[in-house]
Amino acid sequence: MKKQITLNLLILLAIAVQSCNNTKKTDDKNPAKSAKVTDSLPHREFEEVNGEPDQNIAYEPEVTYPKTGKKIADFLPKTGIYEVQYETEGDLNNDGLADIAVVLKYRENNVSKRPILILLQNGDKSYRLDKVSNITMPVEYNEADYKLYDTEDITIENGGLNINLYSIGPSGTIFGSFKYIGNDFILDMIEAEYRGAGGHSGLFYNYEGGDITINQTNTMEEDQPVTSKTTKAKVKRYLFENTSITEFFNEDGNTK
Repeated sequence: MKKQITLNLLILLAIAVQSCNNTKKTDDKNPAKSAKVTDSLPHREFEEVNGEPDQNIAYEPEVTYPKTGKKIADFLPKTGIYEVQYETEGDLNNDGLADIAVVLKYRENNVSKRPILILLQNGDKSYRLDKVSNITMPVEYNEADYKLYDTEDITIENGGLNINLYSIGPSGTIFGSFKYIGNDFILDMIEAEYRGAGGHSGLFYNYEGGDITINQTNTMEEDQPVTSKTTKAKVKRYLFENTSITEFFNEDGNTK
């Protein structure tokens, strides 16, 4: 009897061992239970991609201009990022030689600054770069793709560089002139006119007089009366390199 019980126990033990082995083999064949989950892609550091440059966002490149040349093209940055938008000739420094003023335009968009280069002629008909201003000429379009001035032009007359901006909109009409005083190229005269509902205003500055005159016209009344106020400007030379003709009357103290 004891032998029969012992034999039964051995049989049961063998069945249990076999069942465990079968379970292990089944788990090995099931990838959901046996496989270790890993990322199949190699590890990388990712950078944010902004896509193509937005044509309505101003880009201000850092450039170096050649100092001498025989023609305008010789003074353009070698990177080719600028093209000539306006140019004019005339004697600026009263030496009897025809100098050149050039307005450059960034090729990729209309909202970047437009440098003005002043090229003075040498006796051998070559030119030297004398002045550069990145702020005298305003941007052509604002970031809403609105053209600020309807027409623009530059001329050299009577020893002065004239910059003329015309607009019937909120930008107004502005005439500015720069002349050499010694080695400084300074703002000699600026006149601006702004029109709005109910009236328009005119502002005038002259270097020699040092005065700023503001005229206000009330167009709401039949006889359109004009009030005028003249004040002294800051006693300083407004250098070409540092003067924006569109912001001049907004400078602190210039219209007080």
